[in-house]
Amino acid sequence: MSLSDRGWQVFPAEPATIDWARSVSTEVSDALKTTERRHGATWAPGVDLLKNDASGAVAGGVALVGEALVAAQSLIGPLPLHAAQISAVWPGYPKQDPEESDANHHYRRARDAAHIDGLLPEGPNRRRHLREPHAWILGIGLTDTPAAPLVAWKGSAPVFRKAFTSAFEGVPPESWGDVDVTDLYQSTRRKVFETCARVEIPLQTGEGVLLDRHVLHGVAPWAGQDTGPRVTAFFRPELPTTAEWL
Repeated sequence: MSLSDRGWQVFPAEPATIDWARSVSTEVSDALKTTERRHGATWAPGVDLLKNDASGAVAGGVALVGEALVAAQSLIGPLPLHAAQISAVWPGYPKQDPEESDANHHYRRARDAAHIDGLLPEGPNRRRHLREPHAWILGIGLTDTPAAPLVAWKGSAPVFRKAFTSAFEGVPPESWGDVDVTDLYQSTRRKVFETCARVEIPLQTGEGVLLDRHVLHGVAPWAGQDTGPRVTAFFRPELPTTAEWL
């Protein structure tokens, strides 16, 4: 099954990716000491947290290279790497924040907070719009903690692609962000939960996972006796044009 059909591809750790993970470890550790934590201080979203350059290198560090990045760049062509998201999870995830509704907390626990990147919730009713047309999502493991791994639904990418193609039919790409896709997104998500297999994808240091931009994915609740945290760096460069998102 191909990347576009299954929705992801896992790559073994290489000396180069292990070296990269080690080269950013101090910056990651320092950044996590001061970044916002949510869900009872058990999760840090870490968007744009790593201050790397377009090659993935931090000051005095090494560029990100290796099979996983080569595979990602082969999909669209070379794209500069943005400041990486550092997703960190601690034991007990997810606890409920005081302002979090019971429904949202239940969804996070029961459905891994499953989502499609780039569809941002807006306004008091949290209506979804395409605001960040990512090219792909590339995760690199920064720890050996298996708890609270990435989760993805096998075969969900083509299901969502079909749904979004229908939603944007007849709409010029520059206006796709104006289309409220909330209802379609939620109904398609329910279909995926019923028909697609949920798969956990733990990563050790230097291992990589390349995600299709349309695959449904999330984070599993913490389980086991690991002391944590579980930390993963994610690169999600945006496409040159929105039209390429489909």
